Amino acid sequence: MDMSSSNSLILVLVLFAFCCEMQMIAGIDYVTCTSLGSPCFGKKRECPYECPLKSPSGPKAKVCYIDCSSPTCQTYCKHYKPDCNGRGSACLDPRFVGADGIVFYFHGRRNEHFTLVSDANLQINARFIGLRPAGRSRDYTWIQALGLLFDSHKFTVEATPAANWNDGIDHLKFSYNGEELVIPEGYLSAWQSPENQLRVERTSSKNSVLVNLPEVAEISINVVPVTKEDSKIHNYQIPDDDCFAHLEVQFKFYGLSSKVDGVLGRTYQPDFQNPAKLGVAMPVVGGEDRYRTSSLLSADCGDCVFAPG
Repeated sequence: MDMSSSNSLILVLVLFAFCCEMQMIAGIDYVTCTSLGSPCFGKKRECPYECPLKSPSGPKAKVCYIDCSSPTCQTYCKHYKPDCNGRGSACLDPRFVGADGIVFYFHGRRNEHFTLVSDANLQINARFIGLRPAGRSRDYTWIQALGLLFDSHKFTVEATPAANWNDGIDHLKFSYNGEELVIPEGYLSAWQSPENQLRVERTSSKNSVLVNLPEVAEISINVVPVTKEDSKIHNYQIPDDDCFAHLEVQFKFYGLSSKVDGVLGRTYQPDFQNPAKLGVAMPVVGGEDRYRTSSLLSADCGDCVFAPG
């Protein structure tokens, strides 16, 4: 090897070591795809400079994720809190964005329960609250609570009622296997189940959490009221004694089966054709009879496929 080639090799090694050292100094994390059915399974990728960490440095910071469905297994940045315009979200009254990116509305009925996702190992139900002003042919509804069934476990998260909204009060209530669950207020305060199958982490001091079922699902949740401005714009006619505190949610799933069903879950079927009419201001999709359950923690809807074990 001549002197110039030797010097070039030394320079490359020095630069490589320098870059590695700078990454360590900068605190850049790596993320690994854990979705078993993905071609990216086990692939490790460096986080982008825009969001170099897997855990947020603050309530408004973005965190690093890996897209296991991407051909290149690329990483991307995302807030912990729900993105109501992102895929897998359910916000407002309620407005869904399916896995196909198509927006649709599912009104359901107030004080009833509907299946959002039903797969062999996961059932997610929602309790709807709402009202029907005089002259209306249907209820205005919002998602007030979620019920999760996985393995032999049950978890609920709900928005507690409030006459008037106060940001200084926490409006979240939790239960695990029938017992009330207390998660202390405070940013990144967390609780983990004894079996390590469920982790709940506060993403702000109050009213926002991230629910994680490792290798199954991740759910960003935020509690919000129906504001007087919203009521005026949409003619909700919200009464003075109830602000209809409800949940904004966004789901991220890992390894759903091709038979997954539910109001939102069906949009993850490989051959799903969304019946929502494009170009319509509020494309409403039905299915109340197919997805109604008898309670928040039941899997008895007509199209439910949940089969623990």
